[in-house]
Amino acid sequence: MSSIFQTKLSLLRGMDTRRADVLAKELNLFTYGDLVQFYPFRYLDRTQFYHVVDLHDDLSMVQVKATVRTKEVLGEGRKQRLVAQAQDESGQLELVWFKGVKWFEKWVKNHQEYIIFGKPTLFNGKPQMAHPELEEVSEQKPGTSFLQPVYSSTDKLRNFNLDSKGIARLTAQVIKLCAPHFHETLSPELIQRYALMPKAEAMQQIHFPQSNELLQAARFRLKFEELFYVQLKLLRQRDVRKVELAGQIFDKVPTLTHFYKNVLPFDLTMAQKRVIHDIYKDFCSGKQMNRLLQGDVGSGKTIVAFISMLIAADNGAQSCLMAPTEILADQHYEGLKKFADMLGLKIGLLTGSTRTAARRVLHEQLRSGELHMLVGTHALLEDVVQFKNLGLTIMDEQHRFGVAQRSKLWQKNPNVIPHVLVMTATPIPRTLAMTLYGDLDVSVIDELPAGRKPIVTVHRFDANRLKVFEFMRQEIRKGRQCYVVYPLIEESEAMADYKDLMDGFESVSRAFPEYHVSIVHGRMTAGEKDAEMQRFVKNESQIMVATTVIEVGVNVPNASVMVIESAERFGLSQLHQLRGRVGRGADQSYCILMSGYKLSKDTRTRLETMVRTNNGFEIADIDLKLRGPGDLMGTQQSGVLDLLVADLAKDGKILTESRAAAQEILHEDPTLSKPENQNIRRHIESLPSTAVNWSRIS
Repeated sequence: MSSIFQTKLSLLRGMDTRRADVLAKELNLFTYGDLVQFYPFRYLDRTQFYHVVDLHDDLSMVQVKATVRTKEVLGEGRKQRLVAQAQDESGQLELVWFKGVKWFEKWVKNHQEYIIFGKPTLFNGKPQMAHPELEEVSEQKPGTSFLQPVYSSTDKLRNFNLDSKGIARLTAQVIKLCAPHFHETLSPELIQRYALMPKAEAMQQIHFPQSNELLQAARFRLKFEELFYVQLKLLRQRDVRKVELAGQIFDKVPTLTHFYKNVLPFDLTMAQKRVIHDIYKDFCSGKQMNRLLQGDVGSGKTIVAFISMLIAADNGAQSCLMAPTEILADQHYEGLKKFADMLGLKIGLLTGSTRTAARRVLHEQLRSGELHMLVGTHALLEDVVQFKNLGLTIMDEQHRFGVAQRSKLWQKNPNVIPHVLVMTATPIPRTLAMTLYGDLDVSVIDELPAGRKPIVTVHRFDANRLKVFEFMRQEIRKGRQCYVVYPLIEESEAMADYKDLMDGFESVSRAFPEYHVSIVHGRMTAGEKDAEMQRFVKNESQIMVATTVIEVGVNVPNASVMVIESAERFGLSQLHQLRGRVGRGADQSYCILMSGYKLSKDTRTRLETMVRTNNGFEIADIDLKLRGPGDLMGTQQSGVLDLLVADLAKDGKILTESRAAAQEILHEDPTLSKPENQNIRRHIESLPSTAVNWSRIS
């Protein structure tokens, strides 16, 4: 027999197929299980009473106890309205109805005391409520002061009487029917250790809380459970991979030792050494490595990638490094080739621009094993690209690649899955990393190489542009170079953005007639972009005017000034990425955020954060709070989380606790076969195999 939670909502008393269809279309609610997990997004406090004298515009929905003294219908036709005067011991409150005037005129009684609920406003300095809810005090039942749930609704739903109150009535009905079927999904030990409210009570209290304390306990219980099952799923996937997927053993390091002693021109940071140790340990384990490497812009991830490739080469395996853009792939290739040449290793470059004849040679050298390392773009994914023994795949700026693209690279070795290292310079908030990439091992490079100075960031308004230009001139006279970046809404630039960029290019060219100005934007061909970039790299042009195409992968150590125009139009992590294009040499570098005077509260927070800190992980956490996980994850990862009640921006502490609990349980009982874990095992077994969120009622 199917579970009661699979029962269709159309079978509910008071429902019909039309109402059920609109619920399904508007809110994706089909079954009892869907409705009981459609949680209120806020609650109206019906436990507190205000005095009329204390009402003001800044209050949201409030309730007062007052007696209606007079009422009259004013105006004619469409302008007709019912106005009533209600009074308590502190003052007088005007009540107004613009709709249903005749009905309310009959229903509202003079000299009757009411509980009046609504949003207060001040009209001509006097308190007023439009369309308040009224309930006669004599009809109020004991214990009916409460927290009223508010559910999301839409205009279409309201046409079917399915506003927040309508949804609440349906939910109350379903919870009553389902109450005996809310089975416990967590172990008694977890419930006791974290003082968790029982599941059945939590489901009741989150919809219809009897007090604020019970509401908070219910929310904690359901958030903990949801995040516990997210982590349990990820950790089990990781454990299965480590048990089932073999990886080539890379334990020989003669070339690496020579590289350290005789070739590497600088000392690695402690953070880099720690990450290399993590990777080497994975290489020696006999299991496939699947590691995420996070490191701020300029922290030295590329040299860690090269050292990993060296270890693969020392053990007879090939490696490839895939970058999202040709500019970045070229830069990686140029940077690594000089080291590879000194070590007698062969490295190749494969991008969309690689000529046919060069491709043929590359393909042959890959198949024969003559080529040890390959750097490239999406061109690496083509079927014709075949390796003799691919042992390591590295993806830079991994968030730009979908899962399907990554797995295509892994299939390039039919005998044993290559080790995987994914790198990102976009700091991922800790809570998001634990949830999106909880099945990967995570390493972090959290310090800059020696000699690097923190970038000085300032915010300037458009009116200060001449002073900014003068500062740029002073830096150029010292031999430095400057970027001026304009916003970009879409990959194929919107016309308004393109116009802004061209206007900006002209004004910069006029302001600096004595210097050469380069320009790079999305409408240029790859060859044109490359030519302009090379001019800038060689210091043949002193100023680069560009859109965000330079966000990823331009390494010009001589550039010391980054001016970001219309900074209010950029996201926080994007501003941080752009800032990372300077500060790559030993000179003091600067980032100047230009904006208009009209700024929203969130925009001010973004700009103030940029000025205050260079810490990418702190910036990422603030970005998560401002934008939410959906926006940060982007289209490649959307839908991965499917969270119903937990909020990664606010629930970091609960996430940490729930992950620790899941780790402990899997460590002691990997198969969940112990009696104390039977609730957890039974719940997982009851879910369809396609379930994304394991905490869902099914």
